[in-house]
Amino acid sequence: MPATAPPLDDILQPLQERFGALDTTTFRGQTRLVVPAQMSLEVFGFLRDRGFDLLVDVTCVDYLEYRGAKQRYGMVYLLASTGTNQRLTVRVFVDDPEPTVASVVPLWASANWLEREVWDLFGIRFSGHPDLRRLVMPEEFTAHPLRKDYPMQGRGERHNFPILTREDG
Repeated sequence: MPATAPPLDDILQPLQERFGALDTTTFRGQTRLVVPAQMSLEVFGFLRDRGFDLLVDVTCVDYLEYRGAKQRYGMVYLLASTGTNQRLTVRVFVDDPEPTVASVVPLWASANWLEREVWDLFGIRFSGHPDLRRLVMPEEFTAHPLRKDYPMQGRGERHNFPILTREDG
């Protein structure tokens, strides 16, 4: 049986003391932390300096028309400590008309393409990102197709792109 990681109290308590009462929940051994967007970079720096040296993933959830949602977009950051095998999910909420959050590329270089993917598909801007441009969709594509208000059949954008064949490519 694998050894269990120590509880996160030794990190969460100093975090709460420094940044105030942050919303923290634990369910089935998984700890989730909600951080205001304006202090997200500082909190992520604190967590990285306390051993969360691996950024596993960055993704987004569109809460459009979700009952009880106060803000439209929920950024989800999955962090891990390679030394203690601890995991932490950090959520940062942003809203329209200009959903923006600080880039964590200065803390974890692996965030570069992860943030570009979220920008491309959801339209979340990452202030301070070194190269925020499309990753999945063509540069000419003007929408963000994973937003809930984007039609499933599209808006006709793909009909404006040239058809590529095997010989072209």
